Amino acid sequence: MADEQSVLTVSIVTPDGNVYDNEQVRMLVVKTQLGELGIMANHVPVIASLAFDEARIQSANSDQKDEIAVNGGFIEFSDNVATIVADSAEKQDEIDVDRAQNAKKRAEARIKKAQEAHDKDELARAEVALRRAINRINVAGK
Repeated sequence: MADEQSVLTVSIVTPDGNVYDNEQVRMLVVKTQLGELGIMANHVPVIASLAFDEARIQSANSDQKDEIAVNGGFIEFSDNVATIVADSAEKQDEIDVDRAQNAKKRAEARIKKAQEAHDKDELARAEVALRRAINRINVAGK
């Protein structure tokens, strides 16, 4: 078992509930709005908004690496506890690639329709849906 001072706890939650919990993490890497952020034990406290990307989690007791598709939200880290509150999140092995591909096609069609109608609000929603679908496809493909 890893030394308690050299590990951190990671939780990922969404409006639908808890997606991920691990109390023995060596390193967490997330993509914020300003770039990548790597967090190890005893990192300074931080709060940051997250981009649509993956969270990479290196387990302390093994070479296991977990990848979770995180769609927006924020991360809060203090006292060796990282909490990610995301709009949605899925573990790599739980992503339905066919469903994500279909969502991507639907989003692309919505973007085209919104551009033709000059509907800025619908365009923004469709672009978010497209980023979410692409993120899921990218994480599932690793």
